[in-house]
Amino acid sequence: MNIEAFRNDLISWFEKEQRDLPWRKDQDPYKVWVSEIMLQQTRVETVIPYFNRFIEWFPSLEEFAKADQEKILKAWEGLGYYSRVRNLHSAVKEVQESYGGTVPDTAEEISKLKGVGPYTAGAILSIAYGKPEPAVDGNVMRVLSRILLISEDIAKPKTRKIFEAAVRELIDFDNPSFFNQALMELGALICTPGVPACLLCPVREHCAAFEKGKQTELPVKHLKKKSRDVFLSAAIIRDEAGRYLIHKRAATGLLANLWEFPSFEILNHLMNKRELFKTKFYEAYGVKVELGEQITRIQHVFSHLVWEIDAFSGGVLEEIDPVTLHDNQLRWVDQHELESYAFPVPYQKLYDAYHNK
Repeated sequence: MNIEAFRNDLISWFEKEQRDLPWRKDQDPYKVWVSEIMLQQTRVETVIPYFNRFIEWFPSLEEFAKADQEKILKAWEGLGYYSRVRNLHSAVKEVQESYGGTVPDTAEEISKLKGVGPYTAGAILSIAYGKPEPAVDGNVMRVLSRILLISEDIAKPKTRKIFEAAVRELIDFDNPSFFNQALMELGALICTPGVPACLLCPVREHCAAFEKGKQTELPVKHLKKKSRDVFLSAAIIRDEAGRYLIHKRAATGLLANLWEFPSFEILNHLMNKRELFKTKFYEAYGVKVELGEQITRIQHVFSHLVWEIDAFSGGVLEEIDPVTLHDNQLRWVDQHELESYAFPVPYQKLYDAYHNK
């Protein structure tokens, strides 16, 4: 391969065809960092409004560092993978406290920050600071597996090292920011999964897979293990004043510290979910509830499991005492207050279904 010609063709294409994205307006390391964390396992189109709102709420690293967790989770509500924003917040606070609010510009220092893996470190260092560091994500591995005819399984963590070494060989030392972004952009727009748009590719003449007709066979990626099904019974419970009963999830584990409508896991999905909810609610809080009609059934897919939620409407038959509310992370809120709490997507869907019936 003529590496210099490859660089020129790739970067020239990017300069003309790059998408107008809000995090490309400047090279602020904080904004680059936020965008890269948001873009992990999330489509660009989905991220754009979240990024804009996030920067509106937390316009600087300092503002984000001092923000409270409830507002942070609300800003992230609906993006999923909430550990990303928790780690980001911890790391930003460390930058504020240990680095005077300046994002580190060396691989050694930036890689020590919580949630900053090799890809994120490389993206920040190359895009914001112009350092010739590899930023290898799924798009980059797909592009380079075809261009260089690399057939190692990209699902294996050790394979990333092969692609990082390849980027170090190919990267444009004069413009590492555009080089890395161009590889990502090419993977997003042209060198897509399945059947790539080779006839539109600016680096087609450099591509070994295209030359050999193997572009649809790469990258090699073995299928993940089958996800696990989890069955839940949930209810929107309101009191005589019209307030909603909400519950804060545990501080660790899946969807930590987010809010939900009361829910219980059902081990046998063939059992009566309405009656099981009433029984479990009484066992947990010592209060009887009456459930009405079923609101909806929601399926929500996580990376490792699938939630099947049967949801009902209902009300309490007796008052829940303040100690029980406090000890069990329960809270009564009116409709206006409800809007300030961060809920996972399946519970947002449940709430929408309740109000659209």
